[in-house]
Amino acid sequence: MLPKLITARRPAAGRSAAGLIAASLAALALSGCDRAPQSAGDITGVVTGPEGSEAGVWVIAETADLPTRFVRIVVTDDDGRYLIPDLPEATYDVWVRGYGLVDSEKTRAAPPDTLDLAAVPAPDEAAAAQYYPAGYWLALLEVPAAGEFPGTGPDGNGLSPDLETQAEFLRNVKSGNCMACHQLGNRATREIPASIREDHGSTVDAWARRIRSGQAGASMVGSVEWMGRDRVLAMFADWTDRIESGELPPETPPRPAGIERNVVITQWDWADPKAYLHDLVSTDRRDPTVNAYGPLYGVLELSADYLPVLDPLTHTAARVPLEPRDRRTPVAPNRSMPAPSPFWGEEVLWDSRVNAHNPMFDGRGRVWLTATVAPPETPDYCREGSDHPSAAVHPIERSSRHLAAYDPETEELTHVRTCFSTHHLMFAEDESNTLWTSGHGSVMGWLDTRAFDETGNEAASQGWTPLILDTNGNGRRDPYTEGDEPSDPALDRGITPGYVYGIAPASDGSIWASILTFPGGVVRVVPGENPAETALAEWYEVPWENPDAPTVGYGPRGMDVDRDGVVWTPMASGHLASFDRRKCVRPLNGPDATGQHCPEGWEFHTEPLPQIRGVDGPGSAEGSYYTWVDQFDASGLGAGTPINTGNVSEGLLALVDGEWVVLRVPYPLGFYTKWMDGRIDDPEAGWKGRGLWATVSTRAPFHMETGPGTTSKVVYFQIRPDPLAD
Repeated sequence: MLPKLITARRPAAGRSAAGLIAASLAALALSGCDRAPQSAGDITGVVTGPEGSEAGVWVIAETADLPTRFVRIVVTDDDGRYLIPDLPEATYDVWVRGYGLVDSEKTRAAPPDTLDLAAVPAPDEAAAAQYYPAGYWLALLEVPAAGEFPGTGPDGNGLSPDLETQAEFLRNVKSGNCMACHQLGNRATREIPASIREDHGSTVDAWARRIRSGQAGASMVGSVEWMGRDRVLAMFADWTDRIESGELPPETPPRPAGIERNVVITQWDWADPKAYLHDLVSTDRRDPTVNAYGPLYGVLELSADYLPVLDPLTHTAARVPLEPRDRRTPVAPNRSMPAPSPFWGEEVLWDSRVNAHNPMFDGRGRVWLTATVAPPETPDYCREGSDHPSAAVHPIERSSRHLAAYDPETEELTHVRTCFSTHHLMFAEDESNTLWTSGHGSVMGWLDTRAFDETGNEAASQGWTPLILDTNGNGRRDPYTEGDEPSDPALDRGITPGYVYGIAPASDGSIWASILTFPGGVVRVVPGENPAETALAEWYEVPWENPDAPTVGYGPRGMDVDRDGVVWTPMASGHLASFDRRKCVRPLNGPDATGQHCPEGWEFHTEPLPQIRGVDGPGSAEGSYYTWVDQFDASGLGAGTPINTGNVSEGLLALVDGEWVVLRVPYPLGFYTKWMDGRIDDPEAGWKGRGLWATVSTRAPFHMETGPGTTSKVVYFQIRPDPLAD
């Protein structure tokens, strides 16, 4: 809950005569008792258009009067009424945005004004479509037909022979270095920047130039060349040409309805406009009351060495400096660029050494993060010949990212040099407060934070294990064959199914992770008493081309697990998938338990966007980055609700009782996040005591509607009992 700041009421200023007349006439249809009850910190009123009240449209209030830019957004009810609650004392620009409309004139107001607003119908479909989520425009992309795969290379159809199916091609577009790094379909990507268009005759040449831009240019070029340069560039150029010729999205998004009208969205600017902010944290996943009403902490991957901090009560942003332990640590990103940026020219934006990626609170209020501590060469205790229990099983010579912890109380930063690389991290529900990490190929790593706090011994407090299947079926870990060795029925089997990406300890003590590969899957690890020697894995592959299950999904990314042990993960196919191990009917260990042995455990829910043109098979244009499970009902949508990041839906996608609830962020256009969490500030305060926290996570915040100068934003989602709740 943000504090209500009482101000004296004053008349609104800056409204046009036409807007005043239209709003006043429409408001006459409502008596005083029909209006929403109002408190001193509210702005309230009615939105009407030429046909009467406008239901399911957004009313946006924005101010620059506070220490950081502040925005609050609500949705109108069935009668066009709105109530923007608990606004800090300031003067706001207030306007209406909605599907089928263009933006109304911005009107100056301050709480507790009553402000009736006139909606402006879009003059045509093209004008209306400019406010659609990016995914509706991405659906116009026409991908190579399924019959063109496997690719036949540059002397054939131009597609890589390594791409055996259309699904693999789509996974690389939606879950590779394209949509996994920034939004596709927003105006900045569906149109060619004027500075590039002017210097290149064909759209194909313009696309070839644009993907070379900036410090990410080499990565983008590499991805396109791997898939088949000429075909991929032609695909995107055709998409752009058709849009420039007037082609519009195949469907019209529905206006918010039901629960979607109860959302209150609050935004604050933080970080800086040249920084790439990956994600944030507000509380301990195991106890969402930790850090109640406290600051939010973010991490800047690749770009800058500080933790952005936002205090939502005072609306102030700050920074906590970060540094590696060893100053010989190299700068993480490539400082060169194949071509200048059309936004920033040849300016080098990213220069991080720490390369922080994922933050997480512990129960003591410390912020843990994956962060580079030292150069990649590991200490001796990590290597072959060491007496470290994990090194004896699986020695490691290089690791690219490690661990650090910031204590807000002491303002101290503690480094932990891990032998294994880290990517994501999450605490288990055990006495050791074990911090599990992903990020080192097929190895899972952990830190016993209790032991580390007591001894300060980072070597003895950490461990890691390869992924070993119990293929001999005796229920314990035995000597094993590696993935490149012939299997032996008397031995277990070490596997390397793909990159260990998302990580989530379950309440039963097991650890789950998503595996980035095609078709992908999830792995379950039971640590045992001495994980380096006793941990056993179970591998559940997505049932791709499995005769015992329909083929409907592929390409998992970030995942979470609910209190029942059900795994939830987004799919590059445009689904939210669940895997329930309890549904398996075949043995979960033994010689046949090697991935495709539980197709019945999988279920797929199509995300709420149109499908991309030419796609063979079910799915949608969406390709969410991460799934977070609301284990403790921090959102108000119900305990256990899985929520996807909705990266081209420009919002959060919550699956509530089998139906999608879309929490769209309508302003500024281009919302794109990679993570969220939920905090309960006050369990007794109703909807005002809880909510979801996310951040703008695109590598290119300048691609958003407000252009260069746009910073990442903290975005807070709260669900009221009704659209007018105060």
